[in-house]
Amino acid sequence: MDPVETGFNERVYEVVERVPAGRVTTYGDVATVLGNPRLARHVGWALARLGPDRSKDVPWQRVINAQGRISGRGEVVRADLQLALLQAEGVRFDEAGRCDLPAVRMGAAELSEVDL
Repeated sequence: MDPVETGFNERVYEVVERVPAGRVTTYGDVATVLGNPRLARHVGWALARLGPDRSKDVPWQRVINAQGRISGRGEVVRADLQLALLQAEGVRFDEAGRCDLPAVRMGAAELSEVDL
């Protein structure tokens, strides 16, 4: 059975929509909520597939890596946009490009408790 079944992307978006402004979560946290922490990379791919119409509703910028950094993967413009959006929400990054993840992280347990 394929671990990334039909509807996976929509389920990712539903979880990400739970993260409020000023908070972040990680790709692994989202994957954990969806039942498999090993699918963190798939979460990133799902967010990369967000069309312009959905990206206004799904706060994709609030998902970062487990080191508290933005994962640009060579997409400088998108990474710069993500940084600007997060900073506008009050998330601060140090000179090394890391946020205070323990202070702003919405982990898997907390994400699981949020009702939409």
